[in-house]
Amino acid sequence: MSLDFTPMTIDDIEPERRPSFALALVPVFAVVIFLGIGSAVLGLDPHVPLLWSIVFTGAFGRYLGYRWNDLYEGLENSLLMGLQALLIIFTIYGLIATWVGAGTIPAMMYYGLKLLNPTVFLPVAAVLAAIVAFSIGSSWTTVGTLGVAFVGIGQGLGVDPAMTVGAVISGAYAGDKQSPLSDTTNLAAGVTNTDLYAHIRRMRTGTAIAFGLAVAGFAALGLRTSGEIPVDRVAEIQTALAGTYDLSVLVFLPLAVTFGLALYGYPALPSLVAGVFAGAITTILVQGTGFVPAWEVFMYGTEPETGTELVNELLATGGLTGSAWTITIVVAALTLGGLLERTGVLAVLAHNLSQGVTSSGTLIAGTGISAIAINALTAQQYMSIVMPGMTLRNLYEEFGLDSDELSRAVEAAGTPTGALIPWHAGGVFMASATGVDTLAYAPFYLFGILSPLVLFAMAMSGRGVPTTDRTERPQHAD
Repeated sequence: MSLDFTPMTIDDIEPERRPSFALALVPVFAVVIFLGIGSAVLGLDPHVPLLWSIVFTGAFGRYLGYRWNDLYEGLENSLLMGLQALLIIFTIYGLIATWVGAGTIPAMMYYGLKLLNPTVFLPVAAVLAAIVAFSIGSSWTTVGTLGVAFVGIGQGLGVDPAMTVGAVISGAYAGDKQSPLSDTTNLAAGVTNTDLYAHIRRMRTGTAIAFGLAVAGFAALGLRTSGEIPVDRVAEIQTALAGTYDLSVLVFLPLAVTFGLALYGYPALPSLVAGVFAGAITTILVQGTGFVPAWEVFMYGTEPETGTELVNELLATGGLTGSAWTITIVVAALTLGGLLERTGVLAVLAHNLSQGVTSSGTLIAGTGISAIAINALTAQQYMSIVMPGMTLRNLYEEFGLDSDELSRAVEAAGTPTGALIPWHAGGVFMASATGVDTLAYAPFYLFGILSPLVLFAMAMSGRGVPTTDRTERPQHAD
């Protein structure tokens, strides 16, 4: 992930266009009201309230004196930052379809049902997802591949899909945050001028505590499902899978290609594209599908006829064209975030946050809160890292804090919490890839909840944090 532009600070805004703190809150409240009424009350898809929010924020920008070209520039910057995420969404939708057609995901479900039981399923799913995400540096890839298979396995074992998704996403983000291959890990270190491995070491304790508590929580949830193995349904699912697909070891070729390239150091996008080609080739050679039908699976998805309705539902995919609903939400959310950044709203909010800081602990906690707020307002995790990471660097220096304290704060609160927000790129992707709504899996996405809470607890308790307070800081003229 490359940083294509520098977000505005309050000093970059022309005085005549600079909104006051109270005025900057107007579009923020408008977004909250529109999304609340549109989605929660009227039951509209997020696209509509996001459109209302975009129009309102654009009009707000015109009120402040910004030209149309200024506002378009904000849109372009935000969309450029989110371009990699958009391309990954496109590719993963096609990849999931080709892996179903190739028999890769059906085979993972088939053998997973043999090896796992409801008691250990959730903690094992979380740990395996963490290992895979750490190895390849991508939480989204982990959820879009391993996660999809685990939902099917969990269904067969009688485990609530929302719990399964919560466990997989918890592991995926925990592993991603500790991986030197992760784009967000590298971005957090880069924008704060922190050595990558110093950043990872600083995150280690908080991540271990949060993930350890999450795994313990999943183990407790697993005990509630013990003794409920639906033997007949497991056998029915396995029979349907084995009768529809060739489940030989060759069907794991796409998995080996994708994860092998990622482990070798290739970025997520080319690794995923290679996985698509491996999936299509496996579909042709192993499953006996024709060349054109194999690529039609990539484009239009799968509608298997296994003779079992549950299996048909689990393996039905939309392919590349099925990504349209997700992509349009993400584009709208990125557009809104770009307008909020370009009109100076985010810069003013960040500045006022810094003015209210009185100690090292409140600075770190406030950084985490700002990362979560920016996640909700811009709907992308990159901005939640970049904005506070660049805006608050000087403030950390004034408090005598190392830059890895800042990098830890923005990633511990910014990266994992996006998947908790229904209109966020992460939340939209996780819900659409797994088939479980964001608000349904959110209570079980324990790592996303615990990661910022552990950060706040460590900051306010002073664990490993210098005790500098505001009275010891150099005073600057306003």
